[in-house]
Amino acid sequence: MPNDVAPPTVRFAPSPTGNVHIGNIRTAILNWLFARAHGGTVILRFDDTDRERARSEFADNIVEDLTWLGLDFDRLERQSDRTALFSDAADRLRKAGRLYPCFETAEDVDRKRKLQRARGLPPIYDRAALKLTADEIAAREAEGRKPHWRFLLDNAGDTLGGTPQPTPVAWDDLIRGHQTVDAGSLSDPVMIREDGSYLYTFTSVVDDADMGITHIVRGEDHVTNTAVQLQLFEALGSKAPEFAHHSLMVGADGAALSKRLGDLSIRQFREDGLEPEAVASLAALIGTSDPIEPHADTVSLAQLFAFSKISRSPARFDVNDIVALNAKLLQNADFDRVAEQLKAHGVDGGEAFWRAIRGNVERISDSARWWRVVSEPLSPVIEDEAVTGAAAQLMPDGELGPDNWSAWMDAIKAETGKKGRALFMPIRLALTGEKSGPELAPLGPIIGRERILARLKGDRA
Repeated sequence: MPNDVAPPTVRFAPSPTGNVHIGNIRTAILNWLFARAHGGTVILRFDDTDRERARSEFADNIVEDLTWLGLDFDRLERQSDRTALFSDAADRLRKAGRLYPCFETAEDVDRKRKLQRARGLPPIYDRAALKLTADEIAAREAEGRKPHWRFLLDNAGDTLGGTPQPTPVAWDDLIRGHQTVDAGSLSDPVMIREDGSYLYTFTSVVDDADMGITHIVRGEDHVTNTAVQLQLFEALGSKAPEFAHHSLMVGADGAALSKRLGDLSIRQFREDGLEPEAVASLAALIGTSDPIEPHADTVSLAQLFAFSKISRSPARFDVNDIVALNAKLLQNADFDRVAEQLKAHGVDGGEAFWRAIRGNVERISDSARWWRVVSEPLSPVIEDEAVTGAAAQLMPDGELGPDNWSAWMDAIKAETGKKGRALFMPIRLALTGEKSGPELAPLGPIIGRERILARLKGDRA
């Protein structure tokens, strides 16, 4: 983006009808990264006009989850507070002849579509409502019938409202390149329901125009919507934003994630003990040319952002990738970063303990297991009494530390003639009861000399 271009204004506009999941968080973070990379503005806008499904608790959860991920926003808007603006825009479009009332039921429209398909015709709305006279409209309203309102697409050649003709609507997409959608192949979209509530396409465009949104970054499932929205911006006399449509996410097997989204909510990741930096890093980097590596903060991710790095191919998501990122993040985490979390899990081993075990945890909660190993009695596993017996006999006086641990191992090796696995595995099993885990040299001193000696002798300690 050239330096002389004004900073962008973007929006993330979720519907508060559920918790946000990895798919829509990817959209959120791409918007945030783009704006922050160029000193722009981020608006969180709740599409909460669905009176039956929108819930304030979901809106609160979304704010909490975004904050947890490190995504801040400059303004918070609710579409339910902006109905006067929508009413004004609707009135203007009615006066311009671009919104017209329709009285067909859903069954009527479905029946028409089936007949059109049977005749080999495209199943788009036939604009029958445009032929209604003022008297016919008044008669239907007198019967108590309430219309829904359609936006009249400009796709009929020289005469607005005639038979749809091939009408290319084109734009240069910041991710997908030059795009064209034939508005002549589309039905005039419903903008206002019979109950007077507004649909997403209408409220979104009215708000985008009013808020000065300069760039819309969203999933490729909205590509066709863009043709309609470009015409709607024009009908409202507003400059259209630039568009960037990213690919959708699929599972590791290539299948759609739609049936699993409940398990992939950010709230679920939090409950599973994943770190926000790991989740944010994957959401930001998946489907790009950058390597998927953990980043300690979202600011460093913003420095990497470029639309040119985003692939048009589906982004393959595997929750195991987040777990792996989480482990890698913790392997390099300083004690100060995790101290409070360790305390919350009942771990009181201090920095030495964290440094000893951080390479062997996928989640902070795993640290509790190793804390129990070093601080609570366990039943040792004695695999080779010759090795453990020699280890007990040759244990140096005083507490163990990095300096005398290595010398102690050398003495056991010389005494028993054992080396490699034959030497270290019996000692590991005796001290931890596990076949694998943290290096014993830093972990052993935390276990303590007396407990080590007892375990080497086979005593529960």
